[in-house]
Amino acid sequence: MEQMSVGHAMPISVKIIGNLQVHRGETVLTAASLGGPKPRQIFEILLLNLGTPVSKDRLIDLLWGGRAPGEALATLESYVSVLRRNLQPGCAKTGPLRTANGGYVLEQSLVDLDLHRFNALMLRAEHSTPAEAYPLLVEALALATGPLLSDELAPEWAGEARENHAADVTAVQIMAAEAAHAAGQADKAVHWSQQAVAAEPLNERAWSALVSGYEAAGRYSEGLQAYDKCRRLLDRDLGCTPGPGLRAAHARLLQATAASDGDLSEVLEALLYLNDQMHSHTLQPAARAAVPAKSRSFPAGAGHERAGRVISTFLNRALATA
Repeated sequence: MEQMSVGHAMPISVKIIGNLQVHRGETVLTAASLGGPKPRQIFEILLLNLGTPVSKDRLIDLLWGGRAPGEALATLESYVSVLRRNLQPGCAKTGPLRTANGGYVLEQSLVDLDLHRFNALMLRAEHSTPAEAYPLLVEALALATGPLLSDELAPEWAGEARENHAADVTAVQIMAAEAAHAAGQADKAVHWSQQAVAAEPLNERAWSALVSGYEAAGRYSEGLQAYDKCRRLLDRDLGCTPGPGLRAAHARLLQATAASDGDLSEVLEALLYLNDQMHSHTLQPAARAAVPAKSRSFPAGAGHERAGRVISTFLNRALATA
């Protein structure tokens, strides 16, 4: 890569989460200010690879999707000239956009990119304690105000980058929920896990964070409802059941509900017993330890029969009064 002085270069601040926006001093550039769709796309591709050179051949392939015109190289170089004039007027060689060996690069020290900050915060949080991680995760989520590259709906490379970022946002929401739970902030744990579940309805880790959040908040009924919705979604779309950790949380919710509701106590104890019997042989040791012991109402040997009678009696009584 060529070595250029950055002494007189004008740094830029760029937003690509949501609609593209560039701040250069007091000047604000939008997607329409960069010289047309192709120059703008060159800029966005280089932003996605901030600090890493992208070859001219790679840019041509991405811009034209394998259907490049005969004069693609000359056309690419003309687009870059247009982009430079709009992005860094008067600083063709010392601005953020540089010529690299066989391609182009955006000088990382001159570009403050929201996506780069998001990724850096996520990485720091992954290597922090829950108490240290939570504010970092909230700061990252404050940057995620919309889909990545909202101005680029057609290019395949933009769609792939957008999907990857959306998955990262969901992961950060789950991490925030788990960190909040660890810090004793149950309502915040519920808030972030609800967002994660809405984004990825088949993400079992998100459901686990939500059910655990409801449990920690004492919102047992909502936790049971969330578990049931998760169970039905996994069965319908993936043909599987919730994993051991989520089933153990479900068992704890049943026990807590039974202990707090006198009218339904015996019925819930019966369900708890059957849940324990159904899944205890599949649980890992750590998860098995989290499943409550069987109630004394359902003795060994006759437990299934006793639980069945309790549930049947309850249902018959409910139907008779309906």
